[in-house]
Amino acid sequence: MLLKPKEQRVEVLIDVQNLYHSAKNIYNARVNFKNILKKALSGRKFIRAFGYVVRTKTGEEKPFFEALTKLGIETKVRDLQEFYGGAKKADWDVGIVIDAIRTAQGVDVIVLCSGDGDFIPLVEYLKNKGKRVEIMAFGKTTSSKLKETADEFIDIGKSPKTFLLRKNV
Repeated sequence: MLLKPKEQRVEVLIDVQNLYHSAKNIYNARVNFKNILKKALSGRKFIRAFGYVVRTKTGEEKPFFEALTKLGIETKVRDLQEFYGGAKKADWDVGIVIDAIRTAQGVDVIVLCSGDGDFIPLVEYLKNKGKRVEIMAFGKTTSSKLKETADEFIDIGKSPKTFLLRKNV
């Protein structure tokens, strides 16, 4: 394993829905966000972390949002949109891109926790600005082009005991 320079200033952007659905669909488990954050930092300087989350009408996710906040992850909340016919949408891609560009000048490394290939132009932009971009996500559901574009890809699916919490059955 590569040792990472301790002086690097790190920001972590977590596409919570992307990781949540991958963990649920592939492993029938939940994500251990405490260990995600720990691995993303790898002993470097923690500047800030954003968790992009979606609120439903029931509000059942409130304790989860509070748990993220206790870990030092600032939650950015968007309401789930429900369309006529039952379709649902809650897309944070543009918000994540804007935050990454807005805050990049104050950090050396951006760790993007998402496997979404829509972020390839963002990764290219940040790298062109001299930033190191690391992707942390489940290899099975991560865009192969995103893996190639990043400076480093960390496959959290290779360490399920570290990054997953089994659901209570």
